[in-house]
Amino acid sequence: MKKLIGYTLFWIGIGMLIMLMLKNIWIGILLIILLLLLGFILFDVDC
Repeated sequence: MKKLIGYTLFWIGIGMLIMLMLKNIWIGILLIILLLLLGFILFDVDC
């Protein structure tokens, strides 16, 4: 479980770094929505 939390926190940090580099807030919001939907779809798949 600690590895999963560490992995998640690492990618949250990477995402924050990317958002600092993006100048347009709307591109950032669209990127957040897209990645949340993609993550939910991949997490919810019954394979």
